[in-house]
Amino acid sequence: MRGWWQEISGLVLPVACGGCGVPRTPLCEKCAHELYGSAARRARPVPEPAGLPVVYAAAPYTDAVRAALIAHKERGALGLARPLGVALAGAVRAAVPRTVREAGPPLLLVPVPSARRTVRARGHDAARRIALAAAGELRRTGTEARALPVLRQWREVADQSGLTARERVRNVTGALRVAGGAGRLLEGGRAVLVDDLMTTGASLAEATRALTGAQRAGHFGFAQLNAAVVAAPPFSFEINRN
Repeated sequence: MRGWWQEISGLVLPVACGGCGVPRTPLCEKCAHELYGSAARRARPVPEPAGLPVVYAAAPYTDAVRAALIAHKERGALGLARPLGVALAGAVRAAVPRTVREAGPPLLLVPVPSARRTVRARGHDAARRIALAAAGELRRTGTEARALPVLRQWREVADQSGLTARERVRNVTGALRVAGGAGRLLEGGRAVLVDDLMTTGASLAEATRALTGAQRAGHFGFAQLNAAVVAAPPFSFEINRN
């Protein structure tokens, strides 16, 4: 019911910029530039968890970007899914070389799932919604792509907020599995793990473990795994600065 109300209210209630609050637009031009106006860059958390793939992020998690992600995820500002998807699509393009995107297998955007209780509380799955928007943006600009939400949380995990990087790794290790029968959907594609935000990288590392483990067990194949997110902490980008 909550998700239905959010969809309807977005059509009939006044909107304001999710980044700065300017009225009559889901995201103003200035905040959109902060979100996807610059080239995506590689982001590496410190410490970097074992098994983390190469991750590209569209923007630092600051100011308008932080506000927009929180508004979409926590306050149900569903009109922000499209601009957040545009940002994520840019990070996917950075993560996968142009030659691969143009001549290689289709891109399969695999969102990192939230806990079921979190999805129920919010009324929507933020990462899945953004992944769908990103896949649409990639197709619109000539790249074959689709969202493939095949990861499932099979055990409860604690709230990650307040946990250290090491505690987050322990909290999520072994928490994800690939849905039964998903191997045939992944076969022959290029899997790209996607999420709205990377902080410590623990969730992306666990998602990588689940996907690659299922690949070995199920004897199905997909091309090299990459990861892309909308945002990451500013310090994650410092390794890229000259």
